[in-house]
Amino acid sequence: MSFKDLQLNKPILRAIAEAGYNDPTLVQEKTIPLVLNKEDVITSAQTGTGKTAAFALPILQLLFDKQEAPKKGKKIKALIVSPTRELAIQIGENFKTYSTYTNLRSTVIFGGTSIEPQKDVLKKGVDIVIATPGRLLDLHKQDVLNLDYIEILVLDEADLMLDMGFIDDVKKIERLCPNEKQTLLFSATMPYKVEQLANTILNTPKRVEVSPTSSASKHISQVLYYVPKRNKIELCLHLLRNTIRGSILIFRRTKFGVDKLEKTLLKNGYKVESIHGDKSQTDRQNALKKFKNGYVNILIATDVAARGIDINSLDAVINFDLPNVPETYVHRIGRTGRAGNTGLSYSLCSADEKAYVKTIQQLINVQIPIEENHPYPLDPKAKPIVHKSKKPKSKHKKGRKSEASKKKKKRWY
Repeated sequence: MSFKDLQLNKPILRAIAEAGYNDPTLVQEKTIPLVLNKEDVITSAQTGTGKTAAFALPILQLLFDKQEAPKKGKKIKALIVSPTRELAIQIGENFKTYSTYTNLRSTVIFGGTSIEPQKDVLKKGVDIVIATPGRLLDLHKQDVLNLDYIEILVLDEADLMLDMGFIDDVKKIERLCPNEKQTLLFSATMPYKVEQLANTILNTPKRVEVSPTSSASKHISQVLYYVPKRNKIELCLHLLRNTIRGSILIFRRTKFGVDKLEKTLLKNGYKVESIHGDKSQTDRQNALKKFKNGYVNILIATDVAARGIDINSLDAVINFDLPNVPETYVHRIGRTGRAGNTGLSYSLCSADEKAYVKTIQQLINVQIPIEENHPYPLDPKAKPIVHKSKKPKSKHKKGRKSEASKKKKKRWY
């Protein structure tokens, strides 16, 4: 199947051809006709399957077919809600690419940066807004952004939005839009809360499921290292010196862990950048730009900061900390080995993470090969360190005996 078979118009076909798109991916092939048919849609697809184009192309087609002449005061007809700034920016870039030969105008709004330029763009009028929830509601509260004319609402990375605590914001945004609208929900996983949300705001939706999260790409070679927690940084340095080459994405569970590892790698002469939620928008964008352009070859990130970011030609992923959610492991390693290329995944597992390995292997139905030949092996009998809580101190002052002890020692003659 080609994009022509999906009944896309000539301006859009010309733009995607110049962008190097040949044939649609499976998620695009299944989703685009449903969106063009004005159905509500729930699409479950992993990052890297082409889901942005799966909603962007048909939205542009629908709006193009009924667009007005360019003028000030355009009404916002399509709204895409995204959980992170990086993902919103990336989606915005895609919309601009695909709409090159149309008169449709789009803009991206997000927090962490000056609100005034965003107000100016909105006042001039746009057809499509890509936004993070917080800044979107701020602008609506200031009467700068009107959602009364929304025809298409997209909730992207719905599971991440719920994980980040945006569920109330998402529900509020949906209520601010007209009742009569087309709603599209995209999510890498479909936990119960996402299903609940979908049942609340979508109208008899069609479902598309592509590349279930229980599968890992066959193009990715996975390897597991058991290592004492105290030696993880030493093992990471050993692997970078002797085994792992090219562009590398390292995942850590916490922001503190990201900063700590970055300082260590910089001290050891590596070219490193990092992204996490406490960094400013400018710092995060600069870090990502340096990594994509090859100025640095190592990027350290938390899952939330890295979610949805598209990085081409990634050679390896290192799970410095194993995730406690097995689907997250699949998302992480799925960032390498794309488009038929081979990829490498290295996981460092301490004693307290052994249970995570078990659930990951159950999900992907694969026994991850263990590499035992390294300088920091974990004692097979090692057990997680359990920190015992200290016994509460006695309320009685030192040197004084409690009434109970006095009674106990009282003698009867």
